[in-house]
Amino acid sequence: MTSLPGRQGIIYRVSMLILNKAAGVFSKPSRREIYEFLRSFNFRPGKVFLHKLVLGIETSCDDTAAAVVDETGNVLGEAIHSQTEVHLKTGGIVPPVAQQLHRENIQRIVQEALSTSKVSPSELSAIATTVKPGLALSLGVGLSFSLQLVDQLKKPFIPIHHMEAHALTIRLLNKVEFPFLVLLISGGHCLLALVRGVSDFLLLGKSLDIAPGDMLDKVARRLSLIKHPECSTMSGGKAIEHLAKQGNKLHFDFKPPMQRAKNCDFSFTGLQHVIDKIITQKEKEEGIQKGQILSSAAHIAAAVQHTTACHIAKRTHRAILFCKQRDLLSQSNAVLVVSGGVASNLYIRKALEIVTNATQCTLLCPPPRLCTDNGIMIAWNGIERLRAGLGILHNTEGIRYEPKCPLGVDISKEVGEAAIKVPRLKMKI
Repeated sequence: MTSLPGRQGIIYRVSMLILNKAAGVFSKPSRREIYEFLRSFNFRPGKVFLHKLVLGIETSCDDTAAAVVDETGNVLGEAIHSQTEVHLKTGGIVPPVAQQLHRENIQRIVQEALSTSKVSPSELSAIATTVKPGLALSLGVGLSFSLQLVDQLKKPFIPIHHMEAHALTIRLLNKVEFPFLVLLISGGHCLLALVRGVSDFLLLGKSLDIAPGDMLDKVARRLSLIKHPECSTMSGGKAIEHLAKQGNKLHFDFKPPMQRAKNCDFSFTGLQHVIDKIITQKEKEEGIQKGQILSSAAHIAAAVQHTTACHIAKRTHRAILFCKQRDLLSQSNAVLVVSGGVASNLYIRKALEIVTNATQCTLLCPPPRLCTDNGIMIAWNGIERLRAGLGILHNTEGIRYEPKCPLGVDISKEVGEAAIKVPRLKMKI
């Protein structure tokens, strides 16, 4: 694209200059280039785009991502910069480090997404960006860049709720009608919600403390799995899943949390503390220092993964029963969508399959690359909102990012009051 001749090359160059300005490194184009760029708003180089086109930008945590998606669900271009390797070395995400890496990469990532898509910025219908929830410093980079880009291009802006984007991703791939149940499980979030429309959610339950991905990462760090030859390049959750295949899940008897609470809320902190004590005890028994690999590490990984899967499955089972009892979901065609980074854990998916088979539901999961944070889900959420005519801003004055933000209307108290007893299922995974 950068070597395009003539008028098209000028348009591309000016488009990139506008992106540079959004990144704060703008050099002024000539009058002729500005004239050509303005004329390009009615110019369709090569391919004619008759559909709505949205650029999605995602910087809520530790991945810088962008994508261009059209209203039929075609992903025209995408790019992502992962910070995983950097944060593995620091033992977790350090917000100022994540912020700096976003700043260094956002312009390049947006340029790559646009270049791959062969879409000129002038052809975009809108720009959609994650503004909530997430790490404040990371959200700020994406929002600041996007607002400058919106101002330069004079395009509508669509602020995106990160959890809504995860929930709606499945509709890019499958013809899933509303309502459906969604379970969002990741390193930063854990919730169950009924999705009644594009921005119409009923929150059934959420984690009362940390998210499951965060807990698995902490256990992996406590086990020093980064020193394990098979797990040195894996994130904590991936390392647990990998090592668990070599372990016996029944070697340790970890009790699932909140067994007496008949609601759809989750808790993972207590489980993490129990595992910490077990690891400390085993280190003493084996006579090794903290930071060395336990001989029982695979058994611990298998047991914690199994306990986590059982806890998530039981709360989800209750959510399905509650929704069917209240006629919020179809009795025969109910759909459970599972998304977020932890949704790529195949063991947890199998536990959820047991639940959906027992309740005559269909389980749908986006492919792993769309379960983790990405620009495609943000762009698609923008398409969904464009089609529904919801949350499209032509004036961005006063728009702010929100590090903490609930999803939809919270009816978790009502779910708890229903006190639905969940039948025991055999978790043969």
